[in-house]
Amino acid sequence: MILLDANVILDIWDRDPTWFIWSRDQLRNMSLVDELAINPIVYAEISARFATSVALDQRLEDLGLIVLSIPRRAAFLAGKAFVQYRRLGGTKGNVLPDFFIGAHASVLGCPLLTRDTQRYAAYFPSVHLIAP
Repeated sequence: MILLDANVILDIWDRDPTWFIWSRDQLRNMSLVDELAINPIVYAEISARFATSVALDQRLEDLGLIVLSIPRRAAFLAGKAFVQYRRLGGTKGNVLPDFFIGAHASVLGCPLLTRDTQRYAAYFPSVHLIAP
């Protein structure tokens, strides 16, 4: 299983001039190696592009992506990462989406395909990041 961050999917859908080719190639290559998944946090992040959940679900199916529920262990770990973030001077008032995504990858013991490595590397050092 490989968990995907929203930025990789949006790079492809938006045909981002800088990241489209890298993200497309990673998605293709990783799909040959393992099953690709997102969680409800990523689902929410990418849903803004769609009028209906049916349209989004069809697009995810076209990409061969599945949506996994976030286990309670991962939600707990996300909360602990948020506490650490606040102790280090973080100013956000709520648990950040990246914490749920990183914690989910950590609990699954799976790699995370992303372009944004800073928070994941800092708060979930055991997660293998597939990144540029």
